[in-house]
Amino acid sequence: MPTAIITGASQGLGRALADSLSSTGWRVVADARTGLEALRAALAGWRADDAWRRAAAEHNRAWDAAVERVYRAGHGPLPSQGEVIGAVNQAAEPRDVVVCAAGSMPADLHKLWRTRDPKGFHVEYGYSCMGYEIPGALGIKLAAPEREVFVMIGDASYLMLPQELVTAVAERVKLIVVLVQNHGYASIGSLSAAAGSGGFGTRFRYRDDDGGLDGDVLPVDLAANAASLGARALSVRSIGELADALKTARDSHQTVVIHIETDPTEYVTIGGAWWDVAVAEVSSSESVRKARTDYERDKRNQRLYL
Repeated sequence: MPTAIITGASQGLGRALADSLSSTGWRVVADARTGLEALRAALAGWRADDAWRRAAAEHNRAWDAAVERVYRAGHGPLPSQGEVIGAVNQAAEPRDVVVCAAGSMPADLHKLWRTRDPKGFHVEYGYSCMGYEIPGALGIKLAAPEREVFVMIGDASYLMLPQELVTAVAERVKLIVVLVQNHGYASIGSLSAAAGSGGFGTRFRYRDDDGGLDGDVLPVDLAANAASLGARALSVRSIGELADALKTARDSHQTVVIHIETDPTEYVTIGGAWWDVAVAEVSSSESVRKARTDYERDKRNQRLYL
C-alpha cells in the first residue's frame, strides 16, 4: 500500500488531502504535531468506560505489587540486579534522572523503574549503545544541573568508555554512577544460553587448562579503576550498604562511583516478553537443536500488533 506523509498543511487542507488520498487506496500518515492536535480535538470530552478504567487500575496495582516483590526479594548471598534498581529508585527524588543504555539493564529498568517526572527516565533502546551511559549523563547534567543524575551501568558497558569519568571530574560535573558487576555480558550471555550456545565467551574468566573459557573469574577491580580516573569510589556488598552509599553520594559535590556485585544467574523474569531471535536450523550441537525446536514452537504463538 502506498504511503503519503502530510506535513506543513493547514488542518482543513490536511484533512481534505487525507480524505482524497484515502479514497484512492493510499495510507495517510500525518505530520506528528498536526496529527496529535487533530486527535486531541477529535477526542475532546471522551473517556474510557468505567469497567475499562477499573480493569486498568487493577492491572496497575498488580504490576506495582510484582515490582515491589522484586525490590524486596532479599536474594543472597549476592543481591539481584532488580534489588539494586529498587534501592536506586528509592534514593532518587522525583525530578532526578536515571540513565542507562545497554545490556540487561534497560529492559529491567523499563519494567521496574517508577518514573515520576517526564524527564526522569533516559534510557537508550535503539541500538543498545554500550558505553553511552557516562557521556550521555554528562550531557544531561549540563542541561539540567539542578537534577541529580544516576548512571546505571553494567561492567561490560562500563569497560567500553570509563575514561569519560575523567571529563566529569575535570569539569566538576557531578554524577552518581551505580556500577553493577556480574563478571560478564549478562544480556547476550542469556540470549546465547537460550539459543543453545551456553553463554559461550560471555563471562570474564581465565582460559582453563584445556583452552576453554570456563576458568576462574578474572580479578578485575572496577572500583579501583574508577578511583584511578579521579572519581570517588565506594564498594558495597549488600542492598543496605548500597542505600547508605547512595545517601553519601547525594551529599557529595563530586562524581561518585558505587560498585556492587550482583548474582549473574538471577534475572528479572516478570513481564513475559519473548525475544524473536532465530536459532540455527542445522547444528551438530544437541542443545542448539533443542533450542531450535523450542524456537519454532514459540514462533507459532507470535502475534503481530502493527
